[in-house]
Amino acid sequence: MAPKRPRSAGALPTAASPARAVKPAQVESPATKSAKSGEGLYAALDLGTNSCRMLIARPRGSQFQVVDSFSKAVQLGQGLETYGRLSRSSMSRTVQALQICRRKIETHGVTRMRLVATEACRRAKNARDFIRYVRRETGLPLEIIPPEEEARLAVISCASLVSPNSEQVLVVDIGGGSTELVWIDLEDVPPGDRARAIMRLSKGFNQPDGPDPAARVVDWISVPLGVATLKDQFADVEDDAARFALMSWFFEEKLADFTPYAAGSPQDGFQIIGTSGTVTTVAACHLNLKRYDRNRVDGLTMTSGEIDAVIRSFLQLGPAGRRSDPRIGRDRHTLIMSGAAILQALMRVWPTDQMSIADRGLREGLLYAQMAGDGVLEEMK
Repeated sequence: MAPKRPRSAGALPTAASPARAVKPAQVESPATKSAKSGEGLYAALDLGTNSCRMLIARPRGSQFQVVDSFSKAVQLGQGLETYGRLSRSSMSRTVQALQICRRKIETHGVTRMRLVATEACRRAKNARDFIRYVRRETGLPLEIIPPEEEARLAVISCASLVSPNSEQVLVVDIGGGSTELVWIDLEDVPPGDRARAIMRLSKGFNQPDGPDPAARVVDWISVPLGVATLKDQFADVEDDAARFALMSWFFEEKLADFTPYAAGSPQDGFQIIGTSGTVTTVAACHLNLKRYDRNRVDGLTMTSGEIDAVIRSFLQLGPAGRRSDPRIGRDRHTLIMSGAAILQALMRVWPTDQMSIADRGLREGLLYAQMAGDGVLEEMK
């Protein structure tokens, strides 16, 4: 069945206010000392509904080595559900973060980059004006990508997590403004070639016939609900447990047009790969990590029962308990229940003992796609 392409919102311009000076945001520790020259360095920036995140990396074998990174919650989509526009304060906060990214790009001398915006800018009536504002204030070539490309980039970032035993794979990317689901059939691909077959999807979900066995995309969908937009939909429900239940069932209703929804979960050879701050937070809480450790989270496998136990513990904590829980974090506590509602809906429809946690996503997919296009990556083994 041919994949469905969701519609994207149009854009109408409006004026934006100039950005003010801002203190440097918290920056993650670089994996290596920064290079003196930008030769061989690539940058990838993901501007979502809630966060602005960037990686600077160099190719290394079939992977890449992170040189520098940046992450900040900018809440670009704040008020978007109500007004259909990006607010001046949200745009100003975002430009301040992007100015930090620009300085990092200049410091490292990066010339190969791709800087993208997703659901908030796809839906906002004044998105085109915002893109011009970003270009004027920072010089950065920010582009709005369609849902299919966002889904495809998330998929290829997770290729190395695909189990050789998996014949059906569901990749789920829970964002701030939307959630992408991609169902991939690998039954005709030899086990040793399944990760490479996923990487070849970087060229498009509809692959032409070729000499290599191909991964087949059964269907994909971009649900216009993420952790921020789903939370805003039910902000008027006071009871914590009732709000969570309503969010979960509301999200499931949006899956009705997704072809695998009616089929349910396969008995054997089925794997879900989840990528987002929601799933990594759930994994960190499952491991009881007071300090986040990517090496322990990325690639972790959790069962539906383990995920449900963590979600129930969130409900028991209540809003005040979640706010003070160091495992959840200050930037995540107001959004974790809407993300957990989406995750619970997925586990209800497709229960599995093989949900792989991916601390990776759009940024990594952008880097892989750029490097693969330039022929500087070795073929994945």
